[in-house]
Amino acid sequence: THDLILHGSCFPFLNLAHAHFIFKMAAVQGGLADTNEEKDIKTEPSSDGFGNNNANDGRVLSTSPGSSASAGINKSATGAPEDQQTLLAVLQFLRKNKLTESVEILRREAGLPEDSPELKGSDSSGAGSGGAAGSGDKEGGDASSLLSRVTISSSAVAQTSSVTAAGEDQPDVNVVLSAYNQQGDPPLYQVYYSGLKKFIESVLDCHRAELSQLFYPLFVHMYLELVYNNHESEAKAFFEKFSGDQECYYEDDLRVLSSLSKREHMRGNETLMDFRTSKFVLRISRDSYQLLKRHLQERQNNQIWNIIQEHLYIDIFDGMPRSKGQIDAMSGSLAGEGKREANKAKVYYGLLKEPEIELPLDDEDEEAENEEGKPKKKKPKKDSMGSKSKKQDPNAPSQTRIPLPELKDSDKLDKIMYMKEATKRIRLGPDNLPSICFYSFLNAYQGLTAVDFTDDSSLIAGGFADSTVRVWSVTPKKLRKVKSAADLNLIDKESDDVLERIMDEKTASESKILYGHSGPVYGISFSPDRNYLLSSSEDGTVRLWSLQTFTCLVGYKGHNYPVWDTHFSPHGYYFVSGGHDRVARLWATDHYQPLRMFSGHLADVTCTRFHPNSNYVATGSSDRTIRLWDVLNGNCVRIFTGHKGPIHALAFSPNGKFLASGATDGRVLLWDIGHGLMIGELKGHTDTIYSLRFSRDGEILASGSMDNTVRLWDAMKAFDDLETDDFTAATGHVHLQDNSQELLLGTYMSKSTPVIHLHFTRRNLLLATGAYNP
Repeated sequence: THDLILHGSCFPFLNLAHAHFIFKMAAVQGGLADTNEEKDIKTEPSSDGFGNNNANDGRVLSTSPGSSASAGINKSATGAPEDQQTLLAVLQFLRKNKLTESVEILRREAGLPEDSPELKGSDSSGAGSGGAAGSGDKEGGDASSLLSRVTISSSAVAQTSSVTAAGEDQPDVNVVLSAYNQQGDPPLYQVYYSGLKKFIESVLDCHRAELSQLFYPLFVHMYLELVYNNHESEAKAFFEKFSGDQECYYEDDLRVLSSLSKREHMRGNETLMDFRTSKFVLRISRDSYQLLKRHLQERQNNQIWNIIQEHLYIDIFDGMPRSKGQIDAMSGSLAGEGKREANKAKVYYGLLKEPEIELPLDDEDEEAENEEGKPKKKKPKKDSMGSKSKKQDPNAPSQTRIPLPELKDSDKLDKIMYMKEATKRIRLGPDNLPSICFYSFLNAYQGLTAVDFTDDSSLIAGGFADSTVRVWSVTPKKLRKVKSAADLNLIDKESDDVLERIMDEKTASESKILYGHSGPVYGISFSPDRNYLLSSSEDGTVRLWSLQTFTCLVGYKGHNYPVWDTHFSPHGYYFVSGGHDRVARLWATDHYQPLRMFSGHLADVTCTRFHPNSNYVATGSSDRTIRLWDVLNGNCVRIFTGHKGPIHALAFSPNGKFLASGATDGRVLLWDIGHGLMIGELKGHTDTIYSLRFSRDGEILASGSMDNTVRLWDAMKAFDDLETDDFTAATGHVHLQDNSQELLLGTYMSKSTPVIHLHFTRRNLLLATGAYNP
């Protein structure tokens, strides 16, 4: 019948534009990727309405973030009734525009009776539940609303069409909630859900685990639909009957949900709005998907079909269905799993070339210095040779991909110091574990909330709940301020020890207190050159402090809510911050405004980390996902799901290839950045993990937790045990070995002191800190 609209000579008097318009509307509604209706069901899922692994989804999503439902209602599956309704809507549209002759011709050719009752504008859509839907929108005359009654997903489209016209990015609250207008018979919700449950429990084991993923998102949407339509008692009964069936890691979400028992509760709830507007992503094999589809179509279970169409994104893969273990490892985030598409972009995770700095030797002349200097210090030699191979390294970004600050003389001196230290570095491994030095903060009644060490381990800074930042010197060298301007004029600028002379001995002390914030300090980070310190606070600001004068230089205002974390780029100059407003921001120290805004998380950004090459930023969030952002263009290039609670710790491996993350669920997850896959799960901690750090060579991963322990893991083994053929990028998962016990190299208890920060010195000694909790 669509062919008839297009190719038949049925519109002699209808102008072409109208025909185009009708077809366009029908195409958007019916998801006609093309007008060939004879497509066989077998080939169809790739372009069908809710397995959209294809362009179809992109197109619909762009029309309205709120409801991409309309894309392709099960077209070739239900066949005739759908087409019948499309015809009726087109007829109705023609009548409204007084195109009576066209109405006659179309009706004759389609073989419809003279005055078929449906044409009187009634909403008898073929959907058992969609029936009442049309009554939700009063835009009867609007063509889009007419056609929307045709498809099952009814009013959602009609309502959103008005939003997209206004070109708003953010869906309007009313529009978002109105998608819940399409209600079926309230008492039947339990029947629908139980029916699906029985079906899923009856299928073969291999499919059951995959299809069980549907329970949670369907449960939430059906419950919200009942609440939105004021069926309080039915909603309560539905919740009580089925909430116990959900996975244990959704407990907190269900607690929030149970408090939403009235329509008005729904309006102010941000988490709910996000759940509504972002599609819940499920990864399901094609076989399991076909089973589900067949079942729902045989049962005419339109209520569930609608929700799947409207609110879920089913990422279909070809291959064996995943096991319960594999699914559990990846699920648990607010919006389901990351789409495989989201992790396909190329990430340049290689390291930047180290600048070639020649090591001065005290007693030889220049030539000997080159000859001797390089073999003696392993590091620079590798770099100067490596520079050629680095150019060919396809995984490293170009040196100029983002502008980085030039090295000052003091930076070069520091690099030389670093190389000298590196020669004394201890090689760690399973048989050679690091010594651990624990710094306990005693009497920290002001509540220690953040800690950082300088790279050379000479200074330690703490952020406190009483709004102060305190800096200590860990070496015998005391902290001194620069002299006042008047005193500086008296100094001989040419003398060799001018850097010593500018310091004011009278101010020497072991620690300094920095005042300025007006709320607890949650994040703290030293600049690589040790000249600056960043702190972020509940007061919504990030402050940059000078470690020469111990004063505040700048307050960066961009977040309107608490800023939970901040981190300096390994190359200095840039830093990142993340907070309660769900947006991470990239800053440069000399700009008042952020350079990039990384938005996409559905809840607070709880921790931030720069990649070792400074081209990427990782953010962890209480939406239980980790995202990797490209600093150059602000795009999100990776979404990692698998944690069951807010993420509080992130660490990149020194070679830039891997990322480790820790969360309130007590698990450390390991990710392969290049392939975008989870490659390991380290279980052992019994409480929130607040700190992760790789040793300088990347052999060992240390984790610190609220359970008062530091644990050491064999990172090399965790990464080496991976066989590359495991990277079934097609299905997007690796078979995770349950080998935490083999990888755990040691557990070290502190004296009732939660571990909130870890740091490996340049020689691979492990420093740990926390506040003693008597």
